[in-house]
Amino acid sequence: MSKQKVVILDGYNLNPGDNPWTDIESICDITVYDRTSKNEIIERVGDAWGILLSKTLMTKETMQKLPNLKYIGILATGFNMIDIPAAKELGITVTNVRGYGPQSVAQLAMAFILSFSFRIPEHNAAVHNGDWCKSPDFSFANYPLMELEGKTLGIFGFGDIGKETHKFASAFGMNVLVCSRTKKEGVTNVSKEELFSKSDFISMSAPLNDDTKGIINKELLSKMKKTAFIINTSRGAVIVEEDLAYALNNNIIAGAAVDVLSVEPPSESNPLLSAKNCYITPHFAGLTFEARVRLTRMVYDNMKAFMDNKAINVLTV
Repeated sequence: MSKQKVVILDGYNLNPGDNPWTDIESICDITVYDRTSKNEIIERVGDAWGILLSKTLMTKETMQKLPNLKYIGILATGFNMIDIPAAKELGITVTNVRGYGPQSVAQLAMAFILSFSFRIPEHNAAVHNGDWCKSPDFSFANYPLMELEGKTLGIFGFGDIGKETHKFASAFGMNVLVCSRTKKEGVTNVSKEELFSKSDFISMSAPLNDDTKGIINKELLSKMKKTAFIINTSRGAVIVEEDLAYALNNNIIAGAAVDVLSVEPPSESNPLLSAKNCYITPHFAGLTFEARVRLTRMVYDNMKAFMDNKAINVLTV
């Protein structure tokens, strides 16, 4: 029996060469592309039974031109790149992967917090700029340094990533506050307003939806301590970027660190690129080797379950 034809449209981030597609190849006939533009989708997919993708946009118009398409497996958790209602209407099953990288994402959140506590990037730059060589003292600090023990971390959203961040922060002796849609056991639950007014650091780990889009705005930022920092490893659009840039440039808060932006890759006009005290990383929290290996296995599990008529992690329900 021949294997189903599956096209991977943007496989580079998941497998840049160190994470082979072996398991997936065992159950289907795959063609892999590192990246696919909108104009290349129809030709590349052709008569394929299935597609695997991460960020490639899949509209109703495109799916209508792929009559043999029965399955779309997302190589990530987010699914805003796919018209889910249209896929359901066309009889195409869409699955995603959840919980493959909470350790990695929480680790980045803590790395940001640690970087702010000692201002590591700034002091590294100062040393390489010759400041230490010229210093009359054996050591120096261009910014106030702080211990994390006893500081308060507010976690907005308490799924797998929030729980991992709570674990890491607690190990550093931080007090942790949690704001979630539902009260969680074993943690200190507070309102959104209390979270933002009492925290020294805030870590955003909530999904992007109608309730969270643009939730970080002038009003909420104004409630934060002037010495506080905000960390975003969730989705860029939870923040009104113009408002955050204003808060940073006008010393309303002390700093921000984001791994995600509202448009990726960003345009050169994104206000956060020129904002003061803002660390930006290129949406790489989930790209650790360990997270990518877990993700690949879970993509295989999703596809195998669908082939066995036992579909899991289905979005088109």
